[in-house]
Amino acid sequence: MTLYTQSERNIRQTWILMSLFLAFIIGLGWLFSRIYENSAILHGAVIFSFLMNFFSYWYSDKIVLAMARAKPIEKKDNPELYRLVENLSITAGLPLPKIYIINESQPNAFATGRDKNHAVVAVTLGLLEKLERVELEGVIAHELAHIGNRDILLSTIIVVLVGFVALLSDLFLRFSFWGSGRNWVSGRKNGDNRIQTILMLVGIVAAILAPIAAILIQLAISRKREFLADATGALFTRYPEGLARALEKISSDSTPLKTACNSTAHLYISNPFKGKQAHNWFAKLFLTHPPIKERIMALQGMKV
Repeated sequence: MTLYTQSERNIRQTWILMSLFLAFIIGLGWLFSRIYENSAILHGAVIFSFLMNFFSYWYSDKIVLAMARAKPIEKKDNPELYRLVENLSITAGLPLPKIYIINESQPNAFATGRDKNHAVVAVTLGLLEKLERVELEGVIAHELAHIGNRDILLSTIIVVLVGFVALLSDLFLRFSFWGSGRNWVSGRKNGDNRIQTILMLVGIVAAILAPIAAILIQLAISRKREFLADATGALFTRYPEGLARALEKISSDSTPLKTACNSTAHLYISNPFKGKQAHNWFAKLFLTHPPIKERIMALQGMKV
């Protein structure tokens, strides 16, 4: 798959995901407006869905950085890292992204932003401390490849949209099991049982949405995307072995990443969950990264 094809595919996936979210929220609004015979609920759902898409597009990167507790740095704060990112950006033909540091001991990194002109590369302190320069170059090149391939917008808005779907699922479950919606219906006491039954069914469906949201992450963020970013990053550095060594060190490091959560795990170069969580059978169903061994083998088989 060429870089151009992957970039176009990511753009299509982004707009499809945002459209599906829009339709999902409006559909729920229509359902509840029928249940409560109140058109204001539908109007509110339409406004809410458009606002969420707007904020996801323009502000999802800021939300992700806040969740990771990442802090911006300038050249004077870490000249070596700044020059490394600057040189690789020139090689990749990309504008210099903003650089953020995450105060965590686990070696890891991610890229975020809505486009190459508003991109961010975030690295942990552990990455800077535990990797050699050629290994760090490999990781930074991988993240710049995500920026060049236009992966970052798709990856970032998923954090916000899927998070809100899960929030709505919890909200509807509460309506179903606690009967909160009953107080919203006026003059329809005889229809309480029917409404409660409908709410219960909606709650059950909503409860299924959380794992489906995780599956959406897996479907929208293709594993091929990681392989392509590995290959593209290796071309930037002309040294695949550097990234291969970095991936091996990152995957073997058992230090937990305290700021990691399920909604942001797919952003990182390697799954941030370590120890027991990494071996949990349920977590394995929703892995968004290819196995590290396969990525290393692919890199070691490259000829640049």
